[in-house]
Amino acid sequence: MIKGEISKLESYSVSNIIQKGGTILRSARSKDFTTKEGRKIAYDQLQSLGIEGLVAIGGDGTFTGANIFFEEYGIPTIGAPGTIDNDLYGTDYTIGYDTAVNTALDAIDKIRDTADSHDRVFFIEVMGRDSGYIAIPCAIGGGAEIVMIPETDTSIDYVVDTLRTGWSRSKTSFIVIIAEGGEEGSATEVAAKVQTALPHMDARVTILGHVQRGGSPTAADRMLASQLGIACVEGLLTGRKNEMAGIINGELVYTPFIDTITKDKPINPEFINMVNILSS
Repeated sequence: MIKGEISKLESYSVSNIIQKGGTILRSARSKDFTTKEGRKIAYDQLQSLGIEGLVAIGGDGTFTGANIFFEEYGIPTIGAPGTIDNDLYGTDYTIGYDTAVNTALDAIDKIRDTADSHDRVFFIEVMGRDSGYIAIPCAIGGGAEIVMIPETDTSIDYVVDTLRTGWSRSKTSFIVIIAEGGEEGSATEVAAKVQTALPHMDARVTILGHVQRGGSPTAADRMLASQLGIACVEGLLTGRKNEMAGIINGELVYTPFIDTITKDKPINPEFINMVNILSS
């Protein structure tokens, strides 16, 4: 909007893109849009083209900007939750999340083969910012012995005790899933602390990183993106504004931006309990 790089899309413009990862829009955070001057330029661009509403794809930062933009210039926006972190209040799942989980899980399955073959402990770091939403299903689906997420207090002492107990039962390979943003630090830091306490264990670290943000989207993500895209347009046409379209318990809902920005989305404690049961 600030640079004026705005094009009209016809139906053929989006042909053959549903199976592609990333975004053909090549959109990203804008420092200029965080300033009044930048938003004024964006507004003038929209006015010159007769654009009366926006669909914003992103997370809390995107929706915060859209909310401010409406307060200043009255441009209504409907948001589509697009983040692999799945940490937005107002929807069970965000666009990109399912693909990220399956991408990470595929890598974890391969690492498990190496762990079993060579009697190693792998500390695997997954993304998620300040959320364990990626880590939890990866831990359950990947059969991890331990998962460390920002939402719970999993100490190094607990990790050491769990590994020591498993070792005493003749278990020789382990997978520890670590979500970024945890209190005990990165996977590298956690592994170093554990190695000091258990020097006989062959510890290795794998940081999956941005591989989780790419690749062909899963069927679930394609369905979700299509459903929410339609919901955004229909929301604007019916006069909605400053809301995010989401799916809760299979039903389409619209949540005010202020709620998606300020309210937490806690992880189901039953999922955390599942990890403890299945790894014991």
